[in-house]
Order: sequence, then C-alpha cells, then structure tokens
Amino acid sequence: MVLLGFIRRIFAPGVVLCAAFLAGGAQAQDDDAVPILKKMSAYIGGQPTIQATFDTDIEVVTDDLQKIQFASSGQVMLSRPDKLRASRTGGYADVELVFDGKKVTVFGKYLAAYSQADFSGSVDQLIDKMRSEFGVEAPGTDLLLSRSFDELMTGAYDAKHIGRGVIDGVECEHLAFRSSDTDWQIWIEAGANPIPRKFVITSKSVTGAPQYTLRIKDWNTNSQPPADAFAFSLRLKRSRWFSARL
Repeated sequence: MVLLGFIRRIFAPGVVLCAAFLAGGAQAQDDDAVPILKKMSAYIGGQPTIQATFDTDIEVVTDDLQKIQFASSGQVMLSRPDKLRASRTGGYADVELVFDGKKVTVFGKYLAAYSQADFSGSVDQLIDKMRSEFGVEAPGTDLLLSRSFDELMTGAYDAKHIGRGVIDGVECEHLAFRSSDTDWQIWIEAGANPIPRKFVITSKSVTGAPQYTLRIKDWNTNSQPPADAFAFSLRLKRSRWFSARL
C-alpha cells in the first residue's frame, strides 16, 4: 500500500495537469509554436547532408472500428540538392528509393522488382512531383524539404506550444497544430540543434481518427555520405524491372 500511494503521488499531478489542459484550464504558449517550427525548418533546410534512422506506426481502422497498427523501420540519407536514399522495412513492405540526381529507382524487395525513371531536379522537386502527379504520399518527407515550414503550415489554422517532453532521452519542445482534415504534433529537440524527434498526424476525416507516428533517431549531419551511397546497385540483375517516365 505504501508503494501504491507513492506511485499515485508521483503520477497523479501529471494526470491532473493534462486533464486541466485538455479541458481548457491551462493555456498553451501559442506565440512560441510558429517561431520554434521556423527555427527547425531553417536548421534542417540548411544542412547539406542528413543521415537518420526512423520507426513508423500507421493505424488502419477496420469496418467494425477496430484499430490495427502496422509498424516498420527504415533509414534515410540525403545530400542536397539532388541526392536521396531511403528505405523502409516492415511485415508487409521492404522498399527502397534511390535518387542520384539523374535517375530515380524504386525497388520492392519482396516483389524482386524495381522501376526506374529519368528525373533531373532537386529532392524537393522529386518529392513534390511524386506527391502531386503520382499520388505517392510519404508522411514525414516534408521534414526533409529545404523549406519545410511552408509545406507543414499549409492549411494550418491553429498552433500551440504545449511545453516540453522527452523523446528517447532527449528533451524536446512539443508543438501541436490543426488544419481542416488533420491534427498534427511534432517534438523538436530543445537547444542548439532543433531537429525533429517525433511526428504524429491524426486524420480527422477518417472514421476512428487513425494516426501516423514517425519517431526519428540517430540524426547525423556532420559526416559526408560515401561516394557510392546514391548509386543503385546492379546486383539486382535477376530482378524484374520496369521503366517509367517522370
């Protein structure tokens, strides 16, 4: 009973504070949210190279309103302005995208097949084209854009600085934003390196309000990727291949 009382004394104040905030009894620091997000955008957009690993969870709501969560992990390597390598592995997907500034390749390892297309442009332009013309949505890629603030804030009508939280042992600024069809939150490392550590998107237009969660780890902006980091290997000679045009 003594232990139970001790636990309650530790956790109850936090629970009460959260309940009060959600009920409107506490005020978020609204004026701080946008400047903090701008600082993150400027910092990330100014990094010539980025390497990171990540974990993702995406929820699917069934017809009988059961939420099923699918988990995957991956890594990303970026060299501005026109080189990108990203992979994601999960129970139902094992895919890799490679862009060397002249050609983009998407490789489905489970299918033993890949597709290539000629494309000249920046990583920003590639992400925009894949989204606008091919309907390829990859939540979280906005964070890599050189002007991520503009993209993230499109349609946002509310911004709150909730306070501070800790992600993987790192103290972060916790921000929350709202748009007509989504609510989203982001945790940005506090201090001199304002990198995003966690990103959550809630779909308000879908029954059950499923969420997409991205947790970013092992940030590295100090080392240069190897010379062949963005070359698609021809070790896939036995794989089926498809050509396309972007």
